[in-house]
Amino acid sequence: MQDSFIKLSQFLKLNDLVQSGGEAKHLIQDGHVCVNDEVELRRGRKLHVGDRVTFAGQTYDVKAIPSP
Repeated sequence: MQDSFIKLSQFLKLNDLVQSGGEAKHLIQDGHVCVNDEVELRRGRKLHVGDRVTFAGQTYDVKAIPSP
C-alpha cells in the first residue's frame, strides 16, 4: 500500500495561497514557508495528514490528501 501525500507546492496552490507553481517555488525557496514549525526550502516536500504548514502568518493543517 502506497503512502498518501501531497507536495508542498501543490498544497499551497490547492488552498489558494499562491497563484501559480512559480510563485510557490520562489516563496518556498526564499524561506517564507514552514512545515511543522521548521522552515522548508524544498517545494517537493511530501506532506502527510497531520502536518502543519505555516505561511503568511497563518497555519494550515493537512487534513486530507486529494485523490489523483
